[in-house]
Amino acid sequence: MRRGFSPLRDLPALVWLLGVVVVAFVHPWIPEPRWLLIHLLLLGAATHSIVVWGQHFADALLKVPSTPRPALLALLNLGALVVMVGTQIASWQVTFAGALGVAGAAGWHAARLVGQLRRALPVRFAAVVRYYVTASALLPVGAALGVLLVRGLPGPWHGQVLLAHVALNLLGWVGLTVSGTVMTLWPTVLRTRLGAGSDAALRRALPVLAAAVLGTAAGCLVGAWPLAAAGLASYAAGLVLLGRPLLEAARRKPPAEHPAWSMAAGLGWLVGCLVAWAYAVLRGGEAGAVLARFEAIVPFLAAGFVAQVLLGALGYLVPSALGGGGRAVRAANSVLNRAGPFRVATVNLGLLVCLLPTPSLVRVVVSLLVLLALAAQLPLLVLAIRASHRARRTDAAMPVAPAADPLRTRRALGSAVAGAAAVLLAVAGAVALDPAPVGTLLASSTTPAVPATGETTMVRVEAGDMRFTPSRIEVPAGDRLVLEVVNTDTDVHDLVLTNGARSDRLAPGDTARVDVGVVGSDLEGWCSLVGHRQMGMTLDIVATGAAPADAAHAHHDQESDEPTAAYDASAAPEPGFSARDPELPPLAGRGPQTHRHTLTVSEVERAVAPGVTQRLWTYNGEAVGPTLHGRVGDKFVITLVNDGSIGHSIDFHAGALAPDRPMRTIAPGESLTYRFTAGRAGIWMYHCSTMPMSAHIANGMYGAVVIEPPDLAPVDRSLLLVQGEHYYGPQGGVVDAEKLAAERPDAVVFNGYADQYFHDPVSVRVGERLRIWVLAAGPNHGTSFHVVGGQFSTTYAEGAYLLRDGGPDGTGGAQALALAPAQGGFVELTLPEAGNYPFVSHAMVDAERGARGVLRAVAR
Repeated sequence: MRRGFSPLRDLPALVWLLGVVVVAFVHPWIPEPRWLLIHLLLLGAATHSIVVWGQHFADALLKVPSTPRPALLALLNLGALVVMVGTQIASWQVTFAGALGVAGAAGWHAARLVGQLRRALPVRFAAVVRYYVTASALLPVGAALGVLLVRGLPGPWHGQVLLAHVALNLLGWVGLTVSGTVMTLWPTVLRTRLGAGSDAALRRALPVLAAAVLGTAAGCLVGAWPLAAAGLASYAAGLVLLGRPLLEAARRKPPAEHPAWSMAAGLGWLVGCLVAWAYAVLRGGEAGAVLARFEAIVPFLAAGFVAQVLLGALGYLVPSALGGGGRAVRAANSVLNRAGPFRVATVNLGLLVCLLPTPSLVRVVVSLLVLLALAAQLPLLVLAIRASHRARRTDAAMPVAPAADPLRTRRALGSAVAGAAAVLLAVAGAVALDPAPVGTLLASSTTPAVPATGETTMVRVEAGDMRFTPSRIEVPAGDRLVLEVVNTDTDVHDLVLTNGARSDRLAPGDTARVDVGVVGSDLEGWCSLVGHRQMGMTLDIVATGAAPADAAHAHHDQESDEPTAAYDASAAPEPGFSARDPELPPLAGRGPQTHRHTLTVSEVERAVAPGVTQRLWTYNGEAVGPTLHGRVGDKFVITLVNDGSIGHSIDFHAGALAPDRPMRTIAPGESLTYRFTAGRAGIWMYHCSTMPMSAHIANGMYGAVVIEPPDLAPVDRSLLLVQGEHYYGPQGGVVDAEKLAAERPDAVVFNGYADQYFHDPVSVRVGERLRIWVLAAGPNHGTSFHVVGGQFSTTYAEGAYLLRDGGPDGTGGAQALALAPAQGGFVELTLPEAGNYPFVSHAMVDAERGARGVLRAVAR
């Protein structure tokens, strides 16, 4: 290997690792962040390093030099990048193209190694290169399985293929390479001789490890869990064969620097995770359940094993590769050892904390600390390169630390203690920020008292179609329960449990891990989004074998206890109040037209009655939404943009078309275009049709489309009144789903505000011919529209005249227009003299709740 800095050799691994850090911080905005992080680390940084340093070790061990092949590294890294893009956009074709590049590079790498083996004379550690060849042969198979996963597999095949994919790539490609390399790298890092029997252990372990990888992958692929567990146990046995000479070397020369500590910790995590992995598959069950148990281990395999071994190895190899003589190597090593004990202690104690049933905020804060401790290696690598270059240009001697330096040992111990203290401070800080989950975690395991079994039950729960599946989970009392909550719906959901455990809100396709803690009694769960619980989105967790819990503990509803707002009909609005203009402007132009509108969903806090504010879901910030107005034959092109925090949709009654696409629920940040032609006249409702539809309508997501009949007579003024219902939640909150389900409205209103036209009457002129369009938007109540002191000469409902100009002889009249929910029409009348003419819903209790106003007639 050429000494000195080499961009194509040294930079890609740093870039991939930097990508891990960036994605870790921006993961909420990435479709599949967990697997992208895994691919950045394993397929990006680790794979590049395996090819680069594997070739370096092959050259050194076989004493057969190789020719640098920049094209190989370019193909490998480009293929890895394309694979990651393909998995993020869920395109199997793109993923396949990238996998071909990765597999081709692995095959090229293996062919070069085989050629060197054939040209080399017999050497002691040629078996190490055979580990590399075997690992390279397994990577293309794992890549092929990855393409199948992106293409999509039915039923349990997805989980089984995913587990086999991980076994081949993690245990095969990465694990075999690490196993072979560490036999010669470990004593070199410790600066001691190889352990006795190292070469024999290498030869004996390779067939055991290779067979174990194939057995594990095959068992996972066909769902033969005992076979997979046996394969994992065999893999552990192969590591034991390799471990004896490694331990002998460590006893002879204990680790004293960051590379050795980091590598030792990484190998320890590999052994521990193998045991947990074997137990996860040995418990058996459906592939989804096995996969859920395994996915809990993945972060510890990635951060504990792969990241620590990789960073430790780079910490030793990079200074050697930079060269420049002993002074330059020592300068780079000195930089890379900075705060080494602190970083190793922080990472490993932090990972151990994350294994415990801690509150989610504790895991988030400690995980961030672990990430920062690992990521510290990146700037140190850059500084080490600079230090190496500076050392070459100076004649000053670098001090060489003595082999046994008591002061150095005490400093290392103090640094490690500081790392442990940093983790404990992070835990304490997280608990101080959110102490409630600690109490609920303690309560979940001690009320009623139940001994912890030490077992963990993992269950995948899917949220979709207003149901949790499964909706009932039985777990042995004393087991720790971990739920993998997957949102398979088109709307946003979450999961809240009575013991305080909960997930964040999950966008469609998102997944969350909810650590319920040790289950000592039955628990209830539900989706906390408005109305979802009332629609049946509940979950029962049954602790089998537990003593009966008292009723207060078994059913503690942690939904908000804040009192709901109430409307006082005697209250007045704030000074300067102005009612919404009810005027319906006349149509312009003639003939069919195309109307283009953008309706943006937004969440706004608005006054909805005197003294009452609510957080409304709106179209364009208005509740009621904008009025659309046209003629029969007009075309409407509506762009719906969801800037809210949950899923929403829109349904135009004025258009006849299949609802599947235009009326679908769209997630926050998405948009759709809704096209329809107004084929029939009337006043039509539009509204959000996302379930629970009643809650979305009651919280403001409705409006009117007025399509005028072709023979509509001219009038002096047209007004529009849309009646709706309010079910108040807490002040500044959203609709109360319990009141809504019980049909107990706090207010019934015209145009979105209770009694607004009573406090700010509508001015009209005596003798004007008035047309008042009325829509009963509900969601539950209709109306019987009446003007006190007035008589209707024309009434029109649902596309037809009930009375027109007083009937055939002009003497007929009507006193009310009756409309069921989602029905509409209009009335026409003339007010004979000056005065105040109240208009109401003659369902009088609704008028008394706010469905009233005043027409104030003044003389011309």
